[in-house]
Amino acid sequence: MRKLCQILKQRSRIIWLMLCVVVPFNSLNAAEMYRWVDENGRTQFSDIVPEKYKKTAKRIDSGKYELTEEQRKEAESRMAKEKAAAAPTQAATTEQTSTLSGQNVPPQPDGTDCATQYRLYHESLQCYGPYRNANGSIKVEAHEKCIPVMDPNRKCGPPKSDEQ
Repeated sequence: MRKLCQILKQRSRIIWLMLCVVVPFNSLNAAEMYRWVDENGRTQFSDIVPEKYKKTAKRIDSGKYELTEEQRKEAESRMAKEKAAAAPTQAATTEQTSTLSGQNVPPQPDGTDCATQYRLYHESLQCYGPYRNANGSIKVEAHEKCIPVMDPNRKCGPPKSDEQ
């Protein structure tokens, strides 16, 4: 039993040693990339070249496209500056308008009675009507001419017969 344990320990050491030697060299092989043009005229890039393109494939050095540590740090700092500059603009935009289905919806006054809200809603639907496509989407120019009004059902409940 002791002998078996010693053999297993030796083998595990050998395996770890091999992994430490092989893994770094394996990453060097990953940098080998090839470029070729297929029968459709498209340029292809891969580390494995199909048999029929092996004669025309050219090896490229993908390492030249990797960033240096200095370039990476510079890009990260530039991104942080741009993100910080955009944050106040995004916050102001979010506060000023609410979004519904990608449209900027103007805030509706809470004091408006339900009959008026339904009237405005139906006027909005009529305005958007001619700009609807066959698939139900709305043409862009509709947003320049019509005012989006949220459906008052949520706030007012179903319309009464005189509000329709």
